[in-house]
Amino acid sequence: MPENLSEFIRELSEIYDPDSNDNYISLYLYKKTDRKFINRRIRTCRSILKGDLLKNFNDTIEDIEVTLKKNISDNVAIFASHKHNFLRYLPMSVQIKNLLIVDSSPYIRPLARIQDEWESFTLLLVSSNYAKIFSVSMGKVNDTKKLSADIMNKHKKGGCSQARFNRLRKGAINAFLSEVAEALQDRVDDRIIIAGPGTPKIHFIDMLPKETKDKIIDIVDISIDDEKKLLKESVHLISEREQRESHKAVQHLKEEILKDGLAVYGPKETLNAVKNGQVELLLIEKDYKFHGWICENCQVVGEGTKKLCPYCGKKTSEVDVLEEILEFAERTDAEIEFTDDEEIADLGHVGAILRFK
Repeated sequence: MPENLSEFIRELSEIYDPDSNDNYISLYLYKKTDRKFINRRIRTCRSILKGDLLKNFNDTIEDIEVTLKKNISDNVAIFASHKHNFLRYLPMSVQIKNLLIVDSSPYIRPLARIQDEWESFTLLLVSSNYAKIFSVSMGKVNDTKKLSADIMNKHKKGGCSQARFNRLRKGAINAFLSEVAEALQDRVDDRIIIAGPGTPKIHFIDMLPKETKDKIIDIVDISIDDEKKLLKESVHLISEREQRESHKAVQHLKEEILKDGLAVYGPKETLNAVKNGQVELLLIEKDYKFHGWICENCQVVGEGTKKLCPYCGKKTSEVDVLEEILEFAERTDAEIEFTDDEEIADLGHVGAILRFK
């Protein structure tokens, strides 16, 4: 089971079988017990596949069935090919749509979309004597770290004794917040939300080095006891931020197109750019599929329908062109942004900001 979603998607994007178009099964399953969906898709695929492809399909389904009987959770994505002795699975904390795809490579679009829409982040709940650090990925808390300090809040005497007490208390608070700052800097997320009551969180932020401050995307004023409410609000904040970033990216794409700058749009132009390693940021319409073909022999992708590759003469297979663009983008370390912004549809449902022209 993979620990890093980004690395897992990259691994899957580099897998394909140049000798056939039907040797990998990608199963996205919300409920392991949903036999109606599984059986319907199995019957449909068996009615189409023949010979060695059918044998590999049946053998791979058996491997998947064994995996589903193991102690893995519902809401799981499985990628497998018996022919290639390959099977990987990933429990999902975000609800997924049932899919069973048979293709020459694993179908990664749902995973890439989840990664884009459910960004990982670090959440810190802090007061003058208590802190809790949450690592959140795909809307789920994966790890927590608690820190606390025994700091006196009151002193009964006045005068010099009171002043000395205040200095000692301030020093103890600063020492505790410094400890929290060190713990926070051990986290690798590029997005941090700081939360807590009153001024301690502001004082804490002032203590942070610039590189850590630059990662802070929001500050939330909340009681130290409202942990559940904070977790819910923080996930909502990340979702809203993703929508703003998506819209901003589309506007940037339009600006570059208008000045004939570092941008392409439409399936054909974007595909050529991503294959050449030119793409810095790929923008894809969320639920759109673009019918086309691929030659697994020479990795040429085209729009529409072709039975034979016009370059090498080998047999082609039907594909979603946007899925193929996405796989090339993953292989070349391009950033990927899924969007439902209406303006991306007017630009051919896909576009890209380029590294170079």
